[in-house]
Amino acid sequence: MSAFQTTRAFSGFSVDDIDAARSFYGDVLGLRVETNEMGFLDIQLDDGGSILIYAKPHHTPASFTILNFPVDDIDAAVDDLNGRGVATKIYDDSEFDTDPKGIMRGGPGRGPDIAWFRDPAGNVLAVMSAA
Repeated sequence: MSAFQTTRAFSGFSVDDIDAARSFYGDVLGLRVETNEMGFLDIQLDDGGSILIYAKPHHTPASFTILNFPVDDIDAAVDDLNGRGVATKIYDDSEFDTDPKGIMRGGPGRGPDIAWFRDPAGNVLAVMSAA
């Protein structure tokens, strides 16, 4: 038996404003957000996983997608996010060929349909077709 184990593994990322992150992830996205004893945020996912969010002085937003949300209906998910005030068209079409909703349509050799958006700290998140 190895001392290294993968059970209860989690990922984490930084933000510049923990209160704005709490509001965005909890109120806007509707995730279960708890504040831990260190003042960091623990996001509890329905499948049992968790994500740690911590404030970092001089935070620099990640230049890549830090969190993906697989969805059954990407158009409905984007409409829902847009209705909550979340902008999904964050790249211009020269970077990613997206439709007016901000969805890059996938296909053979292109991967799934995906739409990116940002949290208040500028980190990139995405919804993507689960199928």
